[in-house]
Amino acid sequence: MPQTSAVDRTHRLVPSPAGRTHLVEQGDGPLVLLLHGFPESWYAWRHQLPALAAAGYRAVAVDVRGYGRSSRPADVEAYRILELVADNVAVVEALGERSAVLIGHDWGATIAATSALVRPDVFRAVGLLSVPYTPPGGPRPSEVFAGMGGDEEFYVSYFQEPGRAEAEIEPDVRGWIAGFYAALSADTMPADTLPAGDPHFVTRGGRLRDRFPVGRLPHWLSETDLDVYAGEFERTGMTGALNRYRNMDRDWEDLADFAGAPVTQPSLFLGGGLDASTTWLADAIEAYPATLPGLTACHILDGCGHFLQQERPAETNRLLVDWLGGLPS
Repeated sequence: MPQTSAVDRTHRLVPSPAGRTHLVEQGDGPLVLLLHGFPESWYAWRHQLPALAAAGYRAVAVDVRGYGRSSRPADVEAYRILELVADNVAVVEALGERSAVLIGHDWGATIAATSALVRPDVFRAVGLLSVPYTPPGGPRPSEVFAGMGGDEEFYVSYFQEPGRAEAEIEPDVRGWIAGFYAALSADTMPADTLPAGDPHFVTRGGRLRDRFPVGRLPHWLSETDLDVYAGEFERTGMTGALNRYRNMDRDWEDLADFAGAPVTQPSLFLGGGLDASTTWLADAIEAYPATLPGLTACHILDGCGHFLQQERPAETNRLLVDWLGGLPS
């Protein structure tokens, strides 16, 4: 298998409905698009780009709309999920391809699944990391989140008001995202997982960071890595990233025609055994025979937290390459 390195990466700006999408490309072969989550960037896939390229794929990690060097529209509604689906289609077209495999982590997993759901003509398979697929529909999301946490506030609700979370994060972006990463990583997450100490909840009048670990970086995050992430958000601010959360009710309305619909393409799910995104949505994973009938691989990584492709890069790379190798050409 040929060896590749960071020097083989190519940074590009391609047209998108919002203006431009920044992407990082490595390798030749079938196109695989990699979609990051919050609060990250294309850099979250730094370990996967060379591995997929070496396995014979054209691996492309994008900065999702609102992040990095991609466009950051001012209108909150510009971040509804169908707009991001359109961005993904535009990337495929700009790269001169007709179809692609999508792999997403965190919010990227939801964007990838929705892209596969509404544009099966373009996206022939989908890999989901950390966040399970749940079909559109059900109760209005804001009502569900408002009912969580009792006397405390669920972080998604906390993110809803424009400017509120920005006021917490932006005075110390580096410290905040370091704490966020530590709170959700296996080796640094708080030992107390009860709601009283859960970093997914905010005390009334408090801050999300009040429950973040302090003074320790997870093993996967070097000071240099943190510099990369922090440098981007210090330059762009946090609003573009947070606006994704502020469109969940709009997404619910936009996808009403797809309520209950399965994603039928070949699919993969990887979750962390210690990740709340996986454990809280265990029922969604159990429903995969109905909601992901094309599922060909499902793995829960024991002792792993939320950022599994960075916490366990070698294991994640092996599982991705094995899954990709089994897809119909």
